[in-house]
Amino acid sequence: MEYRYIGKSGLRVSPICLGTMTFGSFCDKKTAFAIMDKAYDAGINFFDTAEVYPVPPRAETVGITEEIVGEWLQGKNRDSLILATKVAGAASGWFVPPIRAGLTAIDSHHIIQGVEGSLRRLKCDYIDLYQMHWPDSVVPREESMEAFDRLVRSGKVRYLGTSNDTAYGTTKSNMVAKYKGYKRFESIQNNFSLLNRRFLDEMTEMCRVEKISLLPYSPMAGGVLTGKYNKDINVTGRFNSYLKSDEQRIKAMVSRFLNEKTLAATVRYAEIAEEIGISSATLAVAWSKQFDFVASTIIGVTSVEQLDDSLAAMDLELSSDVLAKCDDVHNDILYPMG
Repeated sequence: MEYRYIGKSGLRVSPICLGTMTFGSFCDKKTAFAIMDKAYDAGINFFDTAEVYPVPPRAETVGITEEIVGEWLQGKNRDSLILATKVAGAASGWFVPPIRAGLTAIDSHHIIQGVEGSLRRLKCDYIDLYQMHWPDSVVPREESMEAFDRLVRSGKVRYLGTSNDTAYGTTKSNMVAKYKGYKRFESIQNNFSLLNRRFLDEMTEMCRVEKISLLPYSPMAGGVLTGKYNKDINVTGRFNSYLKSDEQRIKAMVSRFLNEKTLAATVRYAEIAEEIGISSATLAVAWSKQFDFVASTIIGVTSVEQLDDSLAAMDLELSSDVLAKCDDVHNDILYPMG
């Protein structure tokens, strides 16, 4: 097993991280326990969650995922696990999270409230990687980074990360940290997959120069890259469930992930995978983790069986020929997710 460091931190993680956002919604506790057991036994030491999980975020379910993970953690060797969670981003951002009366901000009050709640639900004394779920366009980064820094110095958090952030926002935060003597963001968790290569446009240079690790989420593009929607557009899945939502944001997410271009590109990637004798899902995960700025790729499953394709990518290195063929698909069908 190749373990990789996150940023300039002391966190050494498996190349695949188990995401948990469906635990408590699309996946019940018994199944979640079985998934975590299998992942842990296979060598995955990195688990990622968030205070607003499971998805889709609802007031009646917020925090359930952390509770499930916390219950599973009991009896495990805590030192053998790298546990990551996130504080909900600002309500002034891309949506209003159903937590703390929908008034969240990345300020001292909400950061402290967030970490205390996560520690309680996770039944832990500390969190290895505490992440900002998405940025705050109102609260100054100076205030946010000072509050995050206090968490590290208090021993409640080991290292810090950001998520759904920009190159400017991430470097601005870390520049503040540098000159104020605060702890910095060691990682960024953004969407990155064969169907969404936007991270390569400018973010990769930031990661390489600043020694910040990407933790890609949704490497299978929400399940689209498995090819299941090509076989049956009405198949049981998260996006077909989202189509029934009354929220326009949720419906917009479906059209971004599931459209004519993404389905056409998925067919091409499936052909590449078949040529080398692996599944489309394995190809997707292997591709996303094969960049020098990536520390660990976050995968998500709703059944124990689905984990097999991701585990097959754990030590798989794609050849330059395969990578070139993947690039050809992208060049023919540019930015299918927009």
